[in-house]
Amino acid sequence: MPGEPLAVHPLTFVRQSHGWGKAEFARRMRSHGTLLGISLATNRTTVWKWEQGQEPDGDAQRVLADLLRVPYTRIQAEQWPQWLPVWEVTGLTAPWTEAGTVEALADLVGSGRLDRRGFLTITGAALTGLAASWVEAPPAFASALNGDQVTDKMVSTLEQRISTLRTLDDQLGGARLLEQARGDFSLISGLLSAGRYTDSVRLRLYALAARVSHLSGWMAYDSGLRSAGQQYYVGALRSARTAGDDAFGAFVLAEMGVHVSEAGRTAERVDLISTALDNAPRTLSPYTQSFLYLHKAEALSRDGDHQRAGTALNRAASLWERHTVEDTPDWLAWFGEAQLRSTEGKVLLRSGQVERATRSLEDSINKAAPRDKAVRSSRLAEARLAGGDLDGALDAANYGAGLLEDKVTSVRALDRLKEFSARLEPRKSDPAIREFRERLQALPVTA
Repeated sequence: MPGEPLAVHPLTFVRQSHGWGKAEFARRMRSHGTLLGISLATNRTTVWKWEQGQEPDGDAQRVLADLLRVPYTRIQAEQWPQWLPVWEVTGLTAPWTEAGTVEALADLVGSGRLDRRGFLTITGAALTGLAASWVEAPPAFASALNGDQVTDKMVSTLEQRISTLRTLDDQLGGARLLEQARGDFSLISGLLSAGRYTDSVRLRLYALAARVSHLSGWMAYDSGLRSAGQQYYVGALRSARTAGDDAFGAFVLAEMGVHVSEAGRTAERVDLISTALDNAPRTLSPYTQSFLYLHKAEALSRDGDHQRAGTALNRAASLWERHTVEDTPDWLAWFGEAQLRSTEGKVLLRSGQVERATRSLEDSINKAAPRDKAVRSSRLAEARLAGGDLDGALDAANYGAGLLEDKVTSVRALDRLKEFSARLEPRKSDPAIREFRERLQALPVTA
C-alpha cells in the first residue's frame, strides 16, 4: 500500500502519531515516571521488546496510561494492548442521527485508508457498545443539505456500479478493486453531505452508502487490512440504520464477527450474531435467516460449543431449503450453497467429523467463485491431511496456489495457505512438500 509504513503494533502507532522515536519515548517514560514517584529503567531496547509483543509490567503501564491521559480504570478493565488509544473512530463516537452518520462517513473517506496490520481497533466494550447503539438508534430523518440535485438516474447508475463491483470481487479478489470501491464510497458520501435530493433518493443514497461501505470493508479484509475493514463496517452499520434497513444492519453485524473471531475473540462473535438475530426484522426472509444462522453456527464452532453449532447449522440448512429466488435481497445475491457447504465443512472439521467435512468442503469448492476457491483450498487441504491423505491435501493446496498465481488476488487466501504450510513442517524433507512450499514462497506477499 502507498504512503506511510504500516505499524505492526498499537504501541508503534501511538508512538509514531506523537512523533516520538524509541529513544525519545523511553526518555519521556522515565521522566513521567519520576513525576509519579515510579522509577523506570525504560530504554530503546525496552520499547522495541514491547512492540515485539512483550507486555510491560504494571508500573510501566500505569506511567504510560498517565502519559497518554488514559484513565487508570481503563487499563484495569482492558488487557494490554487493548487499552491504548490507537485512534478515535468517529463511527463509534458520533451521535446516531443523520448528521452523525454524515459526519462518520465524511471522516471515513480519509481515515479508512489508515490501517495497522496485525491488530483490531474495535474490540471489547467498544464493539459491544456499537452493537447496542445499532439496536437502540432510531432511523433518522432530516432535511436535505444545500447543493446540487441528485437524480434518480444518478442513483441508478451508482447502484449498477456497486453491483458490478461486487461481481468482480468474486472473480478477482478485493485487493485489485479496493481503490475503486473507495472512490465510489467517497462519491456517495459527498453526495449525501452536499447534494439536494428527495426523500426517496435520500434513502437510496444511504442504502448505497451502506452497501459500498460494507464492500470496501470486505475488500480491505480480503487484502489483509483488518482495522480499516472494521471502520468501513461501522460506516455500513450506521448508513443502514439511517436508511431504516435493519436487515442489512443485521448482516453487517454478522460480518463484523468474522474479524473478531479470527483475532481469537470468539465469544465476542457469538455476542454479535446473537444481537443481530435477536434484533433483525421479523419479516426477514428464510434466505437471509439461513445466512445469519450459518454465521451463528460458525461463531459457536469457533468458540468450542460444537453441540449448539450443529443445531444452528441444521437450522441454516432447513431455512435454505425453504428459500425462493423472490426472497433474495440484492445485497445477498452472492450467498448460496457453496457458502453453506463451506461453513458446514468447517464446523464438521472442528467437531472431528473429518470424512463428512471433507465431502462438504469439496462440494463447496466445486460450486464457488474463483476467489472463494482460492480461500477454501487451504481448508480442504487441512481436512484431507487430517484424514491421512497427504497427496490429496497437497493437490488442494497447489490448486489454491495456482489460482493466486494466475487469476486471483487475495492476501487472505495466501495467509491461509501459509498456515497450512506450517502444518507440514515436520515432513518438510518430503519432495512434494518441499516443491509446494517453494511454490508458495515464490508468490508475492500481496497475492
